[in-house]
Amino acid sequence: MNLSLFQRDVVCTTLGSGSRGNCTYIGDGFAGVLVDCGISAKQVFQRMAAVGLGEATIDAVLITHEHSDHVGAARILANKLAKRQGAPVPFFMTEGTRDGLPERCVPDGIETVTAGDAFRLRHLDLECFPVPHDTRDPIAWRVGIGGQWAGVITDLGRPTALIREKLRSLSIAVLEFNHDEQALFDGAYPWHLKQRIRSNHGHLSNAQAAELLSASLGESLQHLVLAHLSGENNSPEMARRAATDVLLGRGADHIMVSVAKQGEALQPLRVRADRW
Repeated sequence: MNLSLFQRDVVCTTLGSGSRGNCTYIGDGFAGVLVDCGISAKQVFQRMAAVGLGEATIDAVLITHEHSDHVGAARILANKLAKRQGAPVPFFMTEGTRDGLPERCVPDGIETVTAGDAFRLRHLDLECFPVPHDTRDPIAWRVGIGGQWAGVITDLGRPTALIREKLRSLSIAVLEFNHDEQALFDGAYPWHLKQRIRSNHGHLSNAQAAELLSASLGESLQHLVLAHLSGENNSPEMARRAATDVLLGRGADHIMVSVAKQGEALQPLRVRADRW
């Protein structure tokens, strides 16, 4: 990979997204982070290489919550990153998430944060903020590079004023479009699981995500990634229709819409940084 291509670009790609594993890379080729690590360490490296990011440094892993589809590879990934890069890599998470980690997933190098923390790692600005989900202390993350922000906002049962504020700041937004309400209602899931998904601490439906997008559409947004789609209760077509209807209605058809995939990485999305 020619890293000079990324020198002034914020780069974001979902390496995997869905109920079987979630992982997103955000960086610029010289410094970068993973948000969650719910796919295998082997797949992390293979998928990054497949989209031209095989040489990109991973300076930290930002964990949102303790569900295995977000932390399943943490222990193995920590070991492989330390060996690959010659030094331990910090795994940032809240105390609640740390305490809730499955034992098999606990990595070396845990650094605890509190929702609302903002700090700098190399030339990356990192910020976490609370989201409503049925775990101990869940958060979402946004990453700033040269005045541009990319963020991952998934696994939330309802929008909040703070989420709307943070979404409005993003140039690249990875946003949950989990399920179609009618498909979930008509589907084969047991009732208690349907109720959990539909709850205020579950997952966003296409309609809820579209409403959130409409209320939070900022001037900075260039790329929207529809993420964490249910394989049973949604489809890329339904999710994309919900998002594009909002964008067309708001005269924002310049925003590129992508649908994250479970089994492969998206081609990297790029925005030009404002400053260096």
